[in-house]
Amino acid sequence: MRLALPRSLLARNIALLVALVALTQVSSLTVLLHFVQRPHIERAAIIFSDYVKTLDRVFAAMPAEEGRAAAARLGGQAQPPEQGVQEPHPSPLHFFRTYQRDVFMEALQRYLPADMAVRWQAGQPGTTGTTGEREQLWIRVHVAGAPRWIALPMTEDAQASGVATALVLSAAFALLAALTGYLIQLHINRPLQDLARAARHVSAGEAPVPLPTTGPTEISQVSCAFNQMTQALQQAEATRALMLAGVSHDIRTPLTKLRLAMAMSIPRGAANPFVASAEGYLDQIDTILQQFMDYAGSGEREVPQPGDLNALVSQLAADFAGLGHEFALSLGDVPALSFRPVSLMRLLMNLMQNAVVYGRTGLFVRTWAEGNTAYAAVCDRGNAITAQELEQLKAPFSRGSNARSHSGGTGLGLAIVERIARLHGGSLQFRAREGGGLEAVVALPLHRPSS
Repeated sequence: MRLALPRSLLARNIALLVALVALTQVSSLTVLLHFVQRPHIERAAIIFSDYVKTLDRVFAAMPAEEGRAAAARLGGQAQPPEQGVQEPHPSPLHFFRTYQRDVFMEALQRYLPADMAVRWQAGQPGTTGTTGEREQLWIRVHVAGAPRWIALPMTEDAQASGVATALVLSAAFALLAALTGYLIQLHINRPLQDLARAARHVSAGEAPVPLPTTGPTEISQVSCAFNQMTQALQQAEATRALMLAGVSHDIRTPLTKLRLAMAMSIPRGAANPFVASAEGYLDQIDTILQQFMDYAGSGEREVPQPGDLNALVSQLAADFAGLGHEFALSLGDVPALSFRPVSLMRLLMNLMQNAVVYGRTGLFVRTWAEGNTAYAAVCDRGNAITAQELEQLKAPFSRGSNARSHSGGTGLGLAIVERIARLHGGSLQFRAREGGGLEAVVALPLHRPSS
């Protein structure tokens, strides 16, 4: 099972910072225990062993009755003390206390004679009070020629003194370091969030506000490069708009003059098959030119505004009905959504026109909403082309085999639809219709992603 790493840069850096701080604190505590606490405890054990050996000599030199009486005042007993019960739920300092106790006991036994055994007795759980009530250090001494176990008061050097403070300070410093790293990462991530927001503006065809170029050098360089890219895109957009306007004027003007010249060269009411054919070709040229203009524009400059999808579908269905093409409607409960009216109308019109031309029968449009997405499906009962082939026709200038019998097309119709759908943050999909035929499904978000 692989360890799942955090996905965001902020989470990864914070996790790395916490891991480094934890490693540093563990290393610091290890140094504290082995190179500071251990020598300190061993020195205390040496001093304590000298005190115990002196006490043993005093007991040995005292008369038997006085020695036993003095040992009794220190809890003297002939039998070794019983081991106490450890706490069922040791405190966080249990490990350090156990470590320091073991170091102290080991050093004390090393500096005492072999016949002077030592034993640490833990008190009962939940007892409080002095060291004598909770934990006792028992040492076997010689009283009147016989071994006796006495309990001696403990020095603070053998306890976990200073460790609790070190642990609290370590935890405080680790928390402070993590909080500082979090604030620093927030400061670094803010320009990245601004960059992502500006990139979404660009993908939606909008002109973003120039990004600030202050802050860390790396972030500043990225912001400068993005601003330059945005300026280049805006300049390219202006050049494209100027070129489109020029193409529209320079081509349509001679076409209009040609139509006028042909009309003036033929007497009124006279029929001329050549002129009729030429006018048909001129109409095709004008249609092709308009498709190129539509694909090049695709509505980027149009401002989105709240609208009613069902009302737009109903209007288009009425327009097609006026031309003799009846579309059955099934309009679901679709909330108001933000869209570019002219662009979305062009999208639906293209799909409905394709259904009329290539499907011919079973014309049907339905709308519905699921979650945060609104759907519009244009359906027909045609069977000349599959949904998989239609997916391939989304590419510009692609035409299906059934398009050969229909003149005037450029292969841009579905490309325009796809581009408009993506401009709205949506998608276009084709799928087989139950009972035969196809349906083109347009998905549009009810709420655009925050920019």
